[in-house]
Amino acid sequence: MAVFLTKESKVLVQGMTGAEGMKHTRRMLAAGTDIVGGVNPRKAGSTVDLDGRVIPVFGSVREGMDATGADVTVVFVPPPFAKAAVIEAVDAGIALAVVITEGIPVHDTVVFQAHARAHGTRIIGPNCPGLISPGQSNAGIIPADIAAKPGRIGLVSKSGTLTYQLMYELREYGFSSAVGIGGDPVVGTTHIDCLTAFEADPDTDLIVMIGEIGGDAEERAAEHVAEHITKPVIAYVAGFTAPEGKTMGHAGAIVSGSSGTAEGKRKALEAAGVRVGSTPTETAGLVLARLASPGALTHD
Repeated sequence: MAVFLTKESKVLVQGMTGAEGMKHTRRMLAAGTDIVGGVNPRKAGSTVDLDGRVIPVFGSVREGMDATGADVTVVFVPPPFAKAAVIEAVDAGIALAVVITEGIPVHDTVVFQAHARAHGTRIIGPNCPGLISPGQSNAGIIPADIAAKPGRIGLVSKSGTLTYQLMYELREYGFSSAVGIGGDPVVGTTHIDCLTAFEADPDTDLIVMIGEIGGDAEERAAEHVAEHITKPVIAYVAGFTAPEGKTMGHAGAIVSGSSGTAEGKRKALEAAGVRVGSTPTETAGLVLARLASPGALTHD
């Protein structure tokens, strides 16, 4: 089993015919993703041969869904056009939209997120690496070869590169699903959404949560863990050495006064019974130690 994305998922790629879309569509196909079509109004009716797999290009998401039964779209559309692309997918009735695009104006994100919630579409991202259920499907830019082994760890992360590092460090154990939710101030799927999904997944035994400085998402996730999560949760918060008031990496990663600090997030998580590593490698060690210990599958 997996969360949000399975071997049954049929995937469209909006912006497939662009350079990034083509590169990552190849990688998704190599990971076993069922890519059923691309979307580009200017190239509708054409096909693209990707390493022997002929992929049709549709003029709209609706046309692609009608022709293929697609239920997932991955969005590689440039920032000025991303809002329209997501709204188009939502209006077509897509169940899941994975928005990889970085640099989308926050106002645009707020508009399409609200539209998606009103119509029942789940958004992953924007500015995210997507999600992978190893051995089943990969929607986005996560390198499948770093953790091709299915397993029983669930991972939710704000950071793309830390997603990759934790997957690599825990590659021998494997993952049910890994979800990169993105680090922008507004995202469609949150830590809490993923914690809830992994809690309900019978094939996930332990949850790894990666946060970073800025905002209060990790504090809210800590409250949710304390009240609703029975499975063990191990966390890492990036940014312990970040200077106050300076944006670090993601648009949402900024510390102001005592708000949003890594130390404050660590304290909130530890108060909820979550072990927090000081480095990604230490965090992986905490996971392995917990899995090897008696009562490993019970939340503190």
